[in-house]
Amino acid sequence: MSEQKVFGDGFITGYGRIEGRLVFVFAQDFTVFGGSLSETNAAKIVKIMDMAARVGAPVIGLNDSGGARIQEGVMSLAGYADIFLRNTLYSGVVPQISAIMGPCAGGAVYSPAITDFIVMVDKTSYMFITGPDVIKSVTHEEVTKEQLGGATTHNSVSGVAHFMAHDDAECLSMVRELLTFLPSNNLEDPPRKACSDPIDRTDDALDAIVPAESNMPYDIKDVITRVVDDGYFLEVQELYAKNIVVGFARLNGRSVGVVANQPAFLAGVLDIASSVKGARFVRFCDAFNIPLITFEDVPGFLPGTQQEYGGIITHGAKLLYAFAEATVPKLTVITRKAYGGAYCVMASKHIRADVNYAWPTAEIAVMGPEGAVNIVHRRELDKAAKGSSNGDDVVAKLRAEKTEEFRDRFANPYIAAERGYVDAVIRPRETRKRLINALEMLDTKRDKNPPKKHGNIPL
Repeated sequence: MSEQKVFGDGFITGYGRIEGRLVFVFAQDFTVFGGSLSETNAAKIVKIMDMAARVGAPVIGLNDSGGARIQEGVMSLAGYADIFLRNTLYSGVVPQISAIMGPCAGGAVYSPAITDFIVMVDKTSYMFITGPDVIKSVTHEEVTKEQLGGATTHNSVSGVAHFMAHDDAECLSMVRELLTFLPSNNLEDPPRKACSDPIDRTDDALDAIVPAESNMPYDIKDVITRVVDDGYFLEVQELYAKNIVVGFARLNGRSVGVVANQPAFLAGVLDIASSVKGARFVRFCDAFNIPLITFEDVPGFLPGTQQEYGGIITHGAKLLYAFAEATVPKLTVITRKAYGGAYCVMASKHIRADVNYAWPTAEIAVMGPEGAVNIVHRRELDKAAKGSSNGDDVVAKLRAEKTEEFRDRFANPYIAAERGYVDAVIRPRETRKRLINALEMLDTKRDKNPPKKHGNIPL
């Protein structure tokens, strides 16, 4: 290596501006020693990360690296550790975005994993701890690079990546677009844009968007786009855990983070993947002063041995913890189902949500009417079955009556509103106006958690 000198050691670092705002960037060049990390270019990255934290500006990494430079031994490993430390210390201080624009293996993937967002390029970028050859020699599995760690895999299966671009140009464009929703650091508010979309715009289609039958699906993204400015919604992790939708939008020019159950996929139920996806996004928004808007239509947590063995209790608690911990303005709109513990988790009034609205179609209860009747009226149903020669018909009729009675008494938003758990039952068409007014009211919100080093989120 002493005879191979390359200017800059194959890494380019520096700063510039995106829409007038300062950003720091490092880029790895795979044509120089495979983009491998050395003691020298690690020091270059550390230098701009420290500078970014001092001046309060985002850090963007253009990653294209084969990992640590083998020839340098422990010095290259030390360089990675130095970077990992900065990723961790500056997490929640300045936004950190990783663009994976080529193969990244070994230690090269852990730095992006700590950053806030990962953008991958389809067909040309890869992320894995060990490549296909090592896997084949150790476990005898045969897998391609694309299957193991391609953009599609990490966007749809593992959830490691947040965005997928079709080429390098789109990747860089996505990074630029994402930054328009984010503040430069944790002491600033997100940038505001001039808004030409009327604040009091109503949308009659929202009044009919929820089907009359509570078990019929609808697309929550239709609700989101009809409410936010200009119908524009930048979805995060679109291909992963589709039963929850997260992303950025604007309300009267103000950047907001949106979390929404998706009835069109798995009925919007919460499971392990969706809980982790939602929790990570909520904590990012809270760290960077981005208000949270929650659209709720959740029948509960997904039952089954696979979920229980996988730790749904712990993973579901992550989303609960994230919402409860968040001190940014939190607004919730219950569009339909809000059942059981999932009602509590999805930014309910009880975990410090500021303003909670419900549509007239909202159903707030411990569980759905059918399940509740089977438990509450079990003895009556058993008695009716035994006391009649035509037991099935009698039981069906009694169950239908009790179900309707339960639905009238509990499957509506008014009991919750009487208790103050819902601030208002609103007409769906007025949702945009209500949310914008509430956001303006909360503009000077000041809230904090008890003094502590940090909490112990159930990881």
